[in-house]
Amino acid sequence: MDWIPLVSSDQLEEIHNSSKASIIFKHSTRCPISGMAKRNVQLEAVLIPEGVPAYFLDLIQFRDLSNLIAEKWAVRHESPQLLLIHNKKCLYHASHNDISIAEVVNKIKATNS
Repeated sequence: MDWIPLVSSDQLEEIHNSSKASIIFKHSTRCPISGMAKRNVQLEAVLIPEGVPAYFLDLIQFRDLSNLIAEKWAVRHESPQLLLIHNKKCLYHASHNDISIAEVVNKIKATNS
């Protein structure tokens, strides 16, 4: 999986204003549970349709961006956490073991139909 580092509020605006679905994965580099969730996401990434950008947010370095995400899409901050953003809305968010790439893919497919 080719992660796009999420490092600026400008990127959040691009994601927010995009007509394409985008994935944001929020990860704590200090948390083994977050590491396991990241590994699981990467293993299932082959299911994600081509062309869906996947952003990676390092919470230790960019906690302020996580706060902006929580505010912009009215989603409580958690770590690890995966969000699916499309047309200014958060269509999916889950944390820890509740993260399901299959569910994300289903939501992506629904946006394309």
